[in-house]
Amino acid sequence: MDREERIKNACMKIVECINAMSFVNLDDQRVHSLVMMREIARGVVENKDRKVTKSDVTRALHSSIEKMASTCRDIVYKLSKLSYKGLDDQRIQSLLRVKEIAAKHAKVASVESDTWIKESLAGEEMQPSSVDVLVGGAEIMVVEESLVVETELRNEDGHNVVQKRPVTRAKLTGKKDMQIGEVQRRMPEDEPPEVEAQLINENGKNQLQEILSQPPLLQSLIWPPDDCITLDWIWSLISTIKQFSQNHPPSEFQLVMPISVVDKLVDNASSILSKEPNCVKIDCHGVDSRVVVVGDIHGQFHDLLHLLEIAGFPSENQFYVFNGNYVDRGAWGLEVFLILLAWKVLMPHRVYLLRGNHESKECTLTYGFEKEVKTKFGDQGEYVYNKFLDCFKELPLASVIAGSVYTTHGGLFRSTRIAYSRRSRRKRTQRLELGSLEELSAVKRSLIDAPYEGPNMILTDVLWSDPSQRQGICKNRARGRGLWWGPDCTEAFLKMSKLKLIIRSHEGPDVRTGQHLFGDMLCGYSLDHEGELGKLYTLFSAPDYPQFGRKIFTNEGAYAVLQSPNFESPSFHSFKAVEKPKADPFVDVDDYDKIASSKREDQIATSDEEDEIDVGERDLTSIHAQSSTAAISSLQKSSPVMMASGVDFEALGISNPPSWSVLLPNDLGGTQLVQVPQAPEVEGLPLPPNLEVITSFWITHSYHLRQRSKPKVCRSLTNLLMSTCSSLLLA
Repeated sequence: MDREERIKNACMKIVECINAMSFVNLDDQRVHSLVMMREIARGVVENKDRKVTKSDVTRALHSSIEKMASTCRDIVYKLSKLSYKGLDDQRIQSLLRVKEIAAKHAKVASVESDTWIKESLAGEEMQPSSVDVLVGGAEIMVVEESLVVETELRNEDGHNVVQKRPVTRAKLTGKKDMQIGEVQRRMPEDEPPEVEAQLINENGKNQLQEILSQPPLLQSLIWPPDDCITLDWIWSLISTIKQFSQNHPPSEFQLVMPISVVDKLVDNASSILSKEPNCVKIDCHGVDSRVVVVGDIHGQFHDLLHLLEIAGFPSENQFYVFNGNYVDRGAWGLEVFLILLAWKVLMPHRVYLLRGNHESKECTLTYGFEKEVKTKFGDQGEYVYNKFLDCFKELPLASVIAGSVYTTHGGLFRSTRIAYSRRSRRKRTQRLELGSLEELSAVKRSLIDAPYEGPNMILTDVLWSDPSQRQGICKNRARGRGLWWGPDCTEAFLKMSKLKLIIRSHEGPDVRTGQHLFGDMLCGYSLDHEGELGKLYTLFSAPDYPQFGRKIFTNEGAYAVLQSPNFESPSFHSFKAVEKPKADPFVDVDDYDKIASSKREDQIATSDEEDEIDVGERDLTSIHAQSSTAAISSLQKSSPVMMASGVDFEALGISNPPSWSVLLPNDLGGTQLVQVPQAPEVEGLPLPPNLEVITSFWITHSYHLRQRSKPKVCRSLTNLLMSTCSSLLLA
């Protein structure tokens, strides 16, 4: 045997010796020294050439604490599934007492210091009412006169001595009554745990066999002792949450995700988010850099994991921008937000989380997130819910990627400057103007709910606004807040901000259904505006949306990829929903359908209405076209007045010739719809032979309007008709 082999054998004996020792009567310094010695010896055995630090010792003790607590959770889980049929009262009380003690000891707290650890391990009489942490593994034995709980201090290799506590009287009959052998949580380096348990009732029927054959409860997550999240920690977080969602009820979530870990994670993430501006600038000009933009997720945790797998996880060269709406309407909004916060803490300059309209108290109270949190955290649910509300307020509102792409949840926003338009000589009305990025940067975003009025209306607009095909900017009457903005505003914003592309979210297939001017979002994205200066896309990343509801769309989710050097030319990738575990909604399905139906009806009923005070001084052509849309749609089937252009569009290969309609008063005091075809701009195309008829018709009606209507309206409509005639003549 060579010298190196002898040293390894000696170190192995040191590890075994220390593992066999009891730490109960040792002081802090001796516990620290022994564990330090064991870790040094373990390093020699495992050929680890590194210095053992105090944090290694703390981590080893912390791991022992977690193993013990995990064992207690296993006991709670299995006893909660147990049927007590056929047991006498005394035995039932014994089992209930065991469950009560194990439940209290299953809570894991963070290790604050070595002294705290030692006190938890070596306290004299461990009372269930005052002890929250046990260390190591656990054995429960039924003895003749009392049920004794043996709490064994275990290190990572699984030995050490015990404290015994009498619990209540029971009768020992060997395996025929109850015997729970050593139960230890499985760690990556451990062998699978061997669990032997059997309970025979009066009929001789085995009642524990099925319970103990089920997989044990997952290990509780522990916040890193050095406060530094690692990639391995995130993999552990994802794996634990994913496995938990498969087999366990939401009410047990805090057993794998302790409140102490949620506190640390949310606090660390909020600290990072609070330092970011309202509109974050993302510098990603590396040769291999690419940015993945993600739309609404709405609590669909498993679809989010699928998206990350197919798009690639965040890395040094791969950035992520999430456009908000992480929670509500799905069963796992809490899990979605925790995973994204973890990535944010690990890679604060590669992962960017923007705020959506559902990151608010108003929406989360209505659409399920508040109930979800309180279900998963029980008595502490109110505290955790308020913790998340505080975090929501820190989320930025928008991003600018590589100086050329603007992303946000809702869309464009009004200016904070007050502008007036004079509607008469005596009355001035306030009008809306398009806001700038400079104004966005000055917004106070620390409001949990978007205001309906006041100086922070930009916050409301950014979260709630929608694009329109009509020119100008006006109130969004369908949603009751935010704005509608037209293609002209998109062009103006791109020019003013020196940008080339806008990617927003906020609208899924439920909102777009029945709208014919925009894409239906069934593929997860839609091109809404396209102009000379750039484009506007809507992006939605929740497939088969919503998760709950009587009307569920078979839509795909999508994400956008922007790559260097042409960030303004995105590629869109659609994906289908993955199989999800069964889950119950946190909001009543009928109530949700009623809310959704009401919103759709309001949108249809008001989509053609305008508030004249908020319209401002838009182009008069736009005002007339918008005010007449509703009447046109109602009369289109009954009284269209068709005027043929005389151009054979079919011969030119045009199956759907462009045309537009004008609603004008007739000589009988009513109205009539005039549809005027517009010939495409093709060089050499002949003019309509009846152009003179059209021109004289409009001029005649302009004269009648002057005689019957108010002067200002007449001037507006006359200008409209004359400008249209001029454009036709010039064509």
